[in-house]
Amino acid sequence: MKHLKPILTLGIATFILGGCYNEPGLTQDNSYMRTKSGAIAGAIAGAVTGYNTKGHHKKRRAAIGALAGAAIGGGAGYLLDQQANEIARALGTGVDNDPLAALDPNKTIIVSKTDNYVKLMLRDKMMFATNQAILQPEARNKIEIVANLLQSYPQTIVAVAGFTDNRGSYDYNQQLSKKRAISVANILNATSTKGCSFNKAIASNNSESNMALNRRVEVYLFVDSKVMIDPCL
Repeated sequence: MKHLKPILTLGIATFILGGCYNEPGLTQDNSYMRTKSGAIAGAIAGAVTGYNTKGHHKKRRAAIGALAGAAIGGGAGYLLDQQANEIARALGTGVDNDPLAALDPNKTIIVSKTDNYVKLMLRDKMMFATNQAILQPEARNKIEIVANLLQSYPQTIVAVAGFTDNRGSYDYNQQLSKKRAISVANILNATSTKGCSFNKAIASNNSESNMALNRRVEVYLFVDSKVMIDPCL
């Protein structure tokens, strides 16, 4: 495998440097970490597969496998990067991966991303009237914007989860959070919908301001069903 190092390095660098670019605008995330990590993982897997294949020209097959793997692995990451930036731009915000952003009451929409998914957090005060599951006009407009963007990504798997504060019974809040998630999911054609009640609280339910932080809907965008998570846990 020592002969693979320069070939693999060249393949990875070629893909990462040549396949990524920065879109104009102030709302994008320029890190493209999903693209880079996906390309590296794909390149390594492709190189190993090519090298271990029976026959001659192992180094050549390893190089081809590295480039092909990088394209596949990096493509999934690049897709997440693109989606996050496009959604953030369309909603008039930025991609914010700071975990403390969820504790900022002034942020009614938070777009973030990980190696495996894009997450859109929507605050309850913008979304629904008290104890209701019908989307308010502004919220419906925001969700329809996202739905229109996702038409360009038919392979994306959409999951929606609703969350409440801890006032009232668990069962009541579970039903309310599920109905709210469904209201969003119907517009996005989501494949998974969950009501999480007051599980996974962002802040302690010890004040009205903290309770407001916990009332939210989260939209998850996956490119692979194997990496889907349970948003309630």
